[in-house]
Amino acid sequence: MTFAREGLPFILGATSLALLAWLAAAVWGGTWTPLAGGVTVLALFVTYFFRDPPAILPNDPAAVLAPGQGRILDVAEVEEPAYLAGPARRITIFLSIFDVHVQRAPVGGTVGYREYRPGTYAIAWKDKASEDNEQASLGIETPMGRVLVRQIAGMIARRIVTDPQEGAHVERGQRIGLIRFGSRVELFLPIGWNVTVRKGDRVAAGRTVVARRPVTEARTGSETSDAEPPFRLPEDAA
Repeated sequence: MTFAREGLPFILGATSLALLAWLAAAVWGGTWTPLAGGVTVLALFVTYFFRDPPAILPNDPAAVLAPGQGRILDVAEVEEPAYLAGPARRITIFLSIFDVHVQRAPVGGTVGYREYRPGTYAIAWKDKASEDNEQASLGIETPMGRVLVRQIAGMIARRIVTDPQEGAHVERGQRIGLIRFGSRVELFLPIGWNVTVRKGDRVAAGRTVVARRPVTEARTGSETSDAEPPFRLPEDAA
């Protein structure tokens, strides 16, 4: 298991505190023993929180991957004026404190838009969080259309990290950022792309297929290969 680099100071700090607490428990005992146990649990949680499992890419050039891990709050048709400049399919993912908080590119392409906006820290599953909370947007230009990933901080999140700079090329499944603690991620897709998830589904970043581009168009993209076998979704996911 690998871990997000931003989490290493937290992991090392919590682990050091746990070791010091157990040392104190060995010398003085008493209340230090349950305290050491509590600090150890905290250190284990911090380590678990910053885990960063690798992407698992399907053999389907048309597949669009989930940018974040969590539960689908909503799939809706909305207006997206910032980058898609028109109607879009929005997939909203809520990340609890127990989910992986590394975000990954849903498609490959060139970063054509990058914006950070400070804001409030409302509860991430509420619709108002999408409008008012601290957020960062990353637009990816592909031959098949524009895709936008929006990282939104939650009630206890205080730090959004967005890796790629404007003009950079990203590969599908590549890490693009991280949000510390509870948060949400929104994915905006062209209106003609076929969404394959629904409200309540669980998804994993860089692994779960959440949509498919039109096949005839997908095969013209830079990340496609005619040698790759076609991918078939299960009947209940179509």
